[in-house]
Amino acid sequence: MKDAAQKKGIEVSIKAVPVAEFKDNIDTADIVLLGPQVKYEHAKLQAIAEPMGKTVAVIDMMDYGMMKGDVVLDKAMKMMES
Repeated sequence: MKDAAQKKGIEVSIKAVPVAEFKDNIDTADIVLLGPQVKYEHAKLQAIAEPMGKTVAVIDMMDYGMMKGDVVLDKAMKMMES
């Protein structure tokens, strides 16, 4: 995702953290993307993020597995626009 953003000239801050650190990072996040291996956490984390006006989404398993950072970045940017 970082490489894709750089190629597109988009300035972003992307970091990966464990689910256990969600609450420590949600205040500074615009959007939270979950790896497919923790999609079972989605409803719980979205319930925490929603009152803050934040979105939590699960990265598509194929995009994640194929390391399609450009596709994941595009999807995240579209979610942030809506």
